[in-house]
Amino acid sequence: MQTEQITQVIREMCIEANYRLAPDMKCVFCQAVDQEESPLGRQVLKQLEENLRIADEDMIPICQDTGMAVVFLKAGQEVHFTGGSLTNAVNEGVRRGYEEGYLRKSVVGDPIERVNTRDNTPAVIHYEIVEGDQVDLTVAPKGFGSENMSRVFMLKPADGLEGVKNAILTAVRDAGPNACPPMVIGVGIGGTFEKCTEMAKHALTRNISEKPETVWVRELEEEMLQTVNKLGIGPGGLGGRITALAVNVETYPTHIAGLPVAVNICCHVNRHVHRVL
Repeated sequence: MQTEQITQVIREMCIEANYRLAPDMKCVFCQAVDQEESPLGRQVLKQLEENLRIADEDMIPICQDTGMAVVFLKAGQEVHFTGGSLTNAVNEGVRRGYEEGYLRKSVVGDPIERVNTRDNTPAVIHYEIVEGDQVDLTVAPKGFGSENMSRVFMLKPADGLEGVKNAILTAVRDAGPNACPPMVIGVGIGGTFEKCTEMAKHALTRNISEKPETVWVRELEEEMLQTVNKLGIGPGGLGGRITALAVNVETYPTHIAGLPVAVNICCHVNRHVHRVL
């Protein structure tokens, strides 16, 4: 596979993710409009719905914060890439997408000196080698209003499932209106410090209509969505029934002495695009 093909596809995905709501998000957002009982909360959702319509029709970004590009790339072990560096190809796709799509460049080259790179690169790229001869790509531009509200909790095994629930609620309560609710909540449970955070991020990209096979995970998602929506934070943080649109959880084996939990919160647009080459 030519790396130029990766560049072209990443370019298209960056633009699509920032201009249009993903189909699964559009479906759950429309349900939220019907379910919200607070007049003010319903008004906020209607305004957000109008914003989404204008962005789609006029081909302009859904939000002024077009995010830092996060890319999950699963490469089949039978694929051979030619034409240059795969990482450079991904970053070139991000550069073209943000420049040609007139998307805001929000990345600084050094976290302290803070000089803008002027093309929204580099992206944050998560690679995984899998079986097969295909390349699975997910692009998820992540705005930092919600990113800044994310948390990691290094729990004790004795904290158990109740400790996990308390961690999720703590993160959501602390986020309040700052995460631009209604939010989507990605949760990673298990692994190590860095593994749980990666899972929490990846959980945000899972199609909301797909449910986990593990019973306790599925029940946890359903319970936490109901519990979060009883907090009363509501759309825009102005009160109401719909504080979250979904809670997505991923898990991984962990050490006998640990129970890492990460909560990665995303705003109502939860931008993500998925393609398989």
